[in-house]
Amino acid sequence: MTAANDNADEKNGDAHPPASGAPKGPITDTMRKPLPKRFYKSVTVKSGDDHHILLDDRPVKTPGKRALALPTQVLAEAIAQEWSSQTETINPATMPLTRFANTAIDAVSDNCEAVAADITAYAGSDLICYRAEAPEELVLLQAKQWDPVIAWAREALRAHLTVVPGIMPVEQADTALTQIAAALRPHDAFRLTGLHVMTTLTGSALLALAHARGYLSAEEAWTSAHVDEDYQIALWGADAQAADRRASRRTEFLAASNFLHRLA
Repeated sequence: MTAANDNADEKNGDAHPPASGAPKGPITDTMRKPLPKRFYKSVTVKSGDDHHILLDDRPVKTPGKRALALPTQVLAEAIAQEWSSQTETINPATMPLTRFANTAIDAVSDNCEAVAADITAYAGSDLICYRAEAPEELVLLQAKQWDPVIAWAREALRAHLTVVPGIMPVEQADTALTQIAAALRPHDAFRLTGLHVMTTLTGSALLALAHARGYLSAEEAWTSAHVDEDYQIALWGADAQAADRRASRRTEFLAASNFLHRLA
């Protein structure tokens, strides 16, 4: 296998149909509408059992007309800053934390079991379990980046995953997937949203969990997901369109990381 990151793209599509009831594709956007004009002057946070964003003292609601009730003060403050930073119009593309929160409330909260099952399904054919057979340089690069994560999963999650050469599917042990599923509990809609976004963007539940649990930094997890692509770029150079697409996906990944770590 010389293009495992192509397989990561496949993992975002047909290779991993969502579990029944799970949102289709990366759960990143529930606000695709024509850009409305900014209609408010002040943005504040009201805290109680939950934390709410107030626009001119009126609480923000999700696209599904539910209360935008946030679990932590730090997440609420960051989302309030997104609303404050809007100028003449309100552009969801510049408000990733708001989009993720909307998704958690409107989509994931009603489907936590299915979303968790979808993340576990990624682990069943995880990017980092499929290794190149040649050239040797790529084999060594993959081993350097991915073997420590496999070892971490074995130690921290007690998930013993099988690593194979090539791209032919291998069926992972039920016991390993059960441990991955256990690592997702308790099923919190906000946490699952961040993990699902990172998993679908990298093609690896293991990289997402390793980052969420502090074993990898966001940059380390992103770099690990692109070992094959970076190797090909080193050989043949970068394609401008592919580079733009990757930059956009990296921005979304880092936003999901930011979202996840504001839940603590």
